[in-house]
Amino acid sequence: MSVLDGKVALVTGGARGIGRAICEAMAEAGAKVAVADLREDEAVETAKAIGGMGLAMDVMQFDALAGQVQKVEDALGGIDILVNNAGIFNMASIDKITAEDYRRQYDVNVGGTIFACQAVVPAMKRRGGGAIINFSSQAGRRGEPNIVLYCSTKAAVISVTQSLALELASDNIRVNAIAPGVVDTPMWDVVDAQFAEYENKPLGQKKREVGKAVPLGRMGVPSDIADPCVFLASSAARYITAQTLNVDGGNWMS
Repeated sequence: MSVLDGKVALVTGGARGIGRAICEAMAEAGAKVAVADLREDEAVETAKAIGGMGLAMDVMQFDALAGQVQKVEDALGGIDILVNNAGIFNMASIDKITAEDYRRQYDVNVGGTIFACQAVVPAMKRRGGGAIINFSSQAGRRGEPNIVLYCSTKAAVISVTQSLALELASDNIRVNAIAPGVVDTPMWDVVDAQFAEYENKPLGQKKREVGKAVPLGRMGVPSDIADPCVFLASSAARYITAQTLNVDGGNWMS
């Protein structure tokens, strides 16, 4: 028997990178998976590969989330697991931060998490409980230069996780978060290019440096994050809530 047999999972930002790995791992663990992403074609392709459901979802469109969640509930019979993986990153020194960038990073990383939870909680209550896994970052554990917006949004996700866990405990809904370290995905190529600009380094140098600096000696890969996500969604984590799990090769100790 697989650990997620009979469960239905909704994964935002599920079409590529860490999100796709989570969808694949949850499907392998027995769950029916709804792959939600801004890129509908990629969401559908990922869903087809794992026998799941693909749908377009823009987590910044807060008022539309309940309707999209209802589509998942109607198609798959309910929702037991929500993974708030959708997120964006952009570097900017304090003199270059714009109001638009502020709104976008907070709307996606924080607002998208809060309002996706709001949309899914009624479905979980109808199922008698559930598990929510939010995505923070090691950047939410510490400040980093030129990343004030991203770091602060990911710190906010930790606070959101703690508050919702306490609010929803009586409904048998567990809320936890994962704080990944540096993970080798297409997104990190974008991050590397931004570091190259701000730190005047050749492309690829920052990526090599951060990999070597990890105590375990390498960058993570998406499956390193997906497996703990399955654990937090499973009954093996039944007595764990309000926690943020560092999955970073030893970069941060707490």
